[in-house]
Amino acid sequence: MVRAQQSQIEAAVEALRAGDLVAFPTETVYGLGANAADAMAVGKVFAAKGRPAEHPLIVHLDSARYLHRWVREMPAAAEALAARFWPGPLTLVLPKAKEVLGLVTGGQDTVAIRVPAHRVAQQLLTAFGGGLVAPSANRYGRLSPTRPEHVREELGDAVRIVLDGGECKLGVESTIVACLDGQVRLLRPGTVTLGQLRAVVGDVQSGAEEGAPRVPGSTISHYAPRTPLEIVPAEALETRVESLSVDGARLAVLAMRQPLTILGRVSWINAGRKPDAYAHDLYANLRTLDKVAGCTRILVQAVPATEAWDAVRDRLQKAAAAAVV
Repeated sequence: MVRAQQSQIEAAVEALRAGDLVAFPTETVYGLGANAADAMAVGKVFAAKGRPAEHPLIVHLDSARYLHRWVREMPAAAEALAARFWPGPLTLVLPKAKEVLGLVTGGQDTVAIRVPAHRVAQQLLTAFGGGLVAPSANRYGRLSPTRPEHVREELGDAVRIVLDGGECKLGVESTIVACLDGQVRLLRPGTVTLGQLRAVVGDVQSGAEEGAPRVPGSTISHYAPRTPLEIVPAEALETRVESLSVDGARLAVLAMRQPLTILGRVSWINAGRKPDAYAHDLYANLRTLDKVAGCTRILVQAVPATEAWDAVRDRLQKAAAAAVV
């Protein structure tokens, strides 16, 4: 795994303490970092992304040692999950401490916390000595960045420093779990699966209910390319391509196999059938297809309805919903 030079980390810490934005890698996606205790800096995150003010942010820490600054209460279930999955791709939603900025929580009485595992993220957080908000470093609702060049493509000079940690290992955002009022609830699927959560704490509810806290990625449409995206069953892919190509339209396809017939004016990516590899490449593949000149639609083969594919399926469904909206 890539390790940043000390001079780069020092420059990034200086920028953060000055209230500027620093993009940095995590094992999931690149985050847009700002001092979570600085209201003006946090406001810059919302402005750079075009993010709605009521949409909460995740506070990133280097370890649980600073939790008392951010969390009012740490339930036993949260303790068990943190011990098992931190550092790693798990975000816990907990009762917030009094001092936490309302802009960070979206005005809610809860705060989302994660301890990322990426070495560069750990270097930065340890050197900074506090919490950083770090939503995905892209325009709100668009494809998350998994490479440093994606950040510059999306946000340009709005980010003072982009720490290069190479390509993100996992490629989809963290699993989000709320531990509130004696209940554990999965609010966003990620690479930590429902089965893995239940193996640690037993009963885990799935999906938001009325009154559940708002969390990142919880809107109906999200994670979307600019080109309209449509999910198609595997057996209907070629038929759908033909029906849309009647007028010579240029199309793109993200599939789990090679095409069954030769197709003209179609850019086709075979992402394979392994869920981890598919997730790792998902956003990069969609960015590639989004750049196909003259492309009018991206067709995506429906992925299996199994737990291993929950995170990918969630992202694709929200990307497709964005096209409808």
